[in-house]
Order: sequence, then C-alpha cells, then structure tokens
Amino acid sequence: MAERADALGRHGLKVEAALAALKAWAAERQSAEEHERLLNAASDAVWAFFIQREICGLRNNRDAIQRYGIPNEVLARLGAIRK
Repeated sequence: MAERADALGRHGLKVEAALAALKAWAAERQSAEEHERLLNAASDAVWAFFIQREICGLRNNRDAIQRYGIPNEVLARLGAIRK
C-alpha cells in the first residue's frame, strides 16, 4: 500500500508541473505548436494519475479535478491516442 501511495504522490507532482507549464503558456511569446505539446503532456500526466488513483481504489476523480484545477481542454484529451 505504501508503494501505491508513493506512486500516487509522484504522479500528483507530475500533474502539478504539467498544469503549471500549460498555465504559463502565453500566445504572444510561444507558438500554437508549443501549446499543443503542453496540452498533450498535461493530458498524459493526468491520465496516468487517474490510472494510479484507480489502482489505489479511488474511483471518483471529481475531487482530484477540483483540487488540481484540471481544465476541460485537458480532460477532453484523456486517453486519446495521437499519431
């Protein structure tokens, strides 16, 4: 159980970092391609975090969405397969 909790914490930190990078994106300084890359990275981090939560027995993700402030544009891409 301790290993699962530790992994969940690591995934949470990755989500925080990815969302912070996405939030820091500015259209006047960075390209649309960079925004797309940041959006994909955030959705991948959130997806892995949600999977780890399920492994720990936490099935409802609403509290995590609210706590981390996960934007709808990230949620819309969860589980998407990119070419």
